[in-house]
Amino acid sequence: MCLEGASAVHFQDFNAEVLRCLTIPNVRANFVKKQRPPLATNEMESNIPAEVRFFSGDWCEVHKLLPHVWENENPKSSVSSSEGEPCAGYDIILMAETVYSISSLQTLYELTKKCLSRPHGVIYMAAKKHYFGVGGGSRQFLSTVENDGVMASSLIAEVADGSSNVREVWKFSFK
Repeated sequence: MCLEGASAVHFQDFNAEVLRCLTIPNVRANFVKKQRPPLATNEMESNIPAEVRFFSGDWCEVHKLLPHVWENENPKSSVSSSEGEPCAGYDIILMAETVYSISSLQTLYELTKKCLSRPHGVIYMAAKKHYFGVGGGSRQFLSTVENDGVMASSLIAEVADGSSNVREVWKFSFK
């Protein structure tokens, strides 16, 4: 997304080691592959543009670290956009393989509501329909969203190759 013109791209994972050992090297490899020189250094890692940041933490606490968050219907942060206007929330949130645990679905959903820009922000979630053994899945998350009644949802894609669990891509936005 950063290579395509996004002004800021933030990655989040519970585990800082995943960010250090997997995410950052993958981001760096994409910049090297595109032969695009870095714009500035980052506290966690060099050779990655300043617009790209990495955050680790639990979903119930990580919003305290993120710069673009709504809190109680008011922006927690007034980070300026390129036009000089205050902004809060992320325009696009991409999630993959995040809805596997039933016990964390509500916390994840509350985080997405705090982090998504209003009224036009969009979430794309890629996940298995069911995560066997842990009980979660895209349909359980969809139920959480529908029970709240604040967001609209639509199924974007379903991948059923016959050899593994059905995977889905969902789009969520504020009603």
